[in-house]
Amino acid sequence: MSAPIARAVAWLRGALRSLLPVVVYRLLAHEIRSLHSLALWVLRRRHQIPEGALAAAYTGPQTAMMYGMVFVSVVETVALAMVIPWPAVHAVLLVIDVYGVVLILALHAACVVRPHVVGSDGSLRVRYGALFDLRVPAAAIATARVDRRYPDGRLVRVSADGVLDLAVGSQTTVTVELTEPVKFVRPLGAEGFARTLRFHADDPREAVAALTRVRTDAG
Repeated sequence: MSAPIARAVAWLRGALRSLLPVVVYRLLAHEIRSLHSLALWVLRRRHQIPEGALAAAYTGPQTAMMYGMVFVSVVETVALAMVIPWPAVHAVLLVIDVYGVVLILALHAACVVRPHVVGSDGSLRVRYGALFDLRVPAAAIATARVDRRYPDGRLVRVSADGVLDLAVGSQTTVTVELTEPVKFVRPLGAEGFARTLRFHADDPREAVAALTRVRTDAG
């Protein structure tokens, strides 16, 4: 991105942040990032994976559900097109339904192109599409282990003792203990602190091995 475009984007972001309520701004930002991720997905590119880093996918438990939602939305669009006789109403609903399908694909694409990242320096970046992004420096990570759990259906849950669950398909497979609390931001802007992270990785052993290997080599 060129410097003039970057400045224009920064100005627009600042203007929207000052004009819109926090929740509305964050929802709009999530949607824009998801649509950008859809473009990356079509181009078979991923978002910010440094050289030498491990990209840990986490979409396995939700892929079938996402494509199922797309199928249901397409069937609904076709059904409404057959039963609604008014052209104007049909046109409006068609635009809404098509955008809904695009948005579902964009949400899934964001999860595909924005995987978790284990850096070559031992740092960890835990993500869920365009909705959640937490960077943990290497010095803050004490241990990592494979640990399959089934928390409730919420995307982000924090217990009273500082355990953060980032579940995909109502499950987590990796637990990371921290040496100190790290700050995180919920999808709608609320902040919190976590001492332990639990998240899902499709191949948890690979993610844990990467984190452990870096610490073993450093030791």
